[in-house]
Amino acid sequence: MDLRTLYLLVIGTLFAGAAMMFWEHRSNPARGNALRALAAGFAILALGCIGALYRRDLPAPYGATLANFIIVTGYLLVLNGVASLNGRRYGLFGAGLLACTVSAWLIAGAAWQEVMWNYISAIPIALVSALTAWEMWRCAAMKSFPTRYIVVGVTFIHALLYGARAAILPWLVTAEGPSMQAFASMITIYAGVLYSMLLPMALLKVFREEAHGQLLKESMTDYLTRLGNRKRFFEEGARQLQGAGRGPVAFLAFDLDHFKSVNDRHGHQTGDEVLRSFAEIARSVMGPGAMLARIGGEEFAGLLTGEEARHAQALGEAVAQAFAGTIASRVGNSEITVTVSIGLAHYEGQLPSLGEGLATADRALYRAKSQGGNRVETA
Repeated sequence: MDLRTLYLLVIGTLFAGAAMMFWEHRSNPARGNALRALAAGFAILALGCIGALYRRDLPAPYGATLANFIIVTGYLLVLNGVASLNGRRYGLFGAGLLACTVSAWLIAGAAWQEVMWNYISAIPIALVSALTAWEMWRCAAMKSFPTRYIVVGVTFIHALLYGARAAILPWLVTAEGPSMQAFASMITIYAGVLYSMLLPMALLKVFREEAHGQLLKESMTDYLTRLGNRKRFFEEGARQLQGAGRGPVAFLAFDLDHFKSVNDRHGHQTGDEVLRSFAEIARSVMGPGAMLARIGGEEFAGLLTGEEARHAQALGEAVAQAFAGTIASRVGNSEITVTVSIGLAHYEGQLPSLGEGLATADRALYRAKSQGGNRVETA
């Protein structure tokens, strides 16, 4: 294919990428700003490529200046779209880079148009592409998604190519002659084809992987308390048990005392506040290392592994004490006297299955309930 055909291919794929990003933002409002910036970036890159095709139709150096300005603007929008995933923007940097680009063209473009277009114009593209790769690499929200490596790879290779075009190509052209410039132009446009095809698809895949992960997490989260639900407890708990070796591990079964009377006397809204308050207290007291879940109704379960399991008795007592002592003030009703009963099963050496361990903790819980509640009983 000749250079013009490749340019048209790049233009078409960039517009297609822009359309995909814009369409995706309708179904992914959480990433709407990033997707709109990326859509605008790819569309403006396509316009810049059109400008590059017809740059000689305007008086020198204005056609090349305009085309380079539009192209760098497109790359900056792509950078800002990726950077927004980290909560960052490159507004001042982008404005400064565009000002420097235009100034360089106005100063040297008339006398050195070919040098500016073939070599110097590659510098801002290399810089912005490298920053795009860096922003995706450091993006904590996307670290668990393998497709991000494609985004990093495409943008980093793009940066290397344009960096070489600015730093190495002038020496090669001097040594090898004009044929090297033609070869480099063909390589650059081939790289543009790959960029325009791979980057939008990879970014779209990353966004969809993130959305799928959020849906999966939501499906395993209790809507009211934001703790894990029964499904999450049994799936993640089983994995934690497998990684616990020979222990120690501790299973805790929680049941709120007199909860039905709270619903009957004060209504379900107050009951919901009680459940949310218990979840907050348990999460705060037991710490991030505890696996906590709402199993159903006013029943909760916990799993501790490692050193934290050795302190399960003290942690359970702290939860019961904090809950009984603060629940009335938390829900703003001094008549609320709900407490929590806790059953504890501790293991070390031969570990049970998750179901067996929780059943043992349940039996201890029934004993705590039968003795008046508001206490921790150990199996």
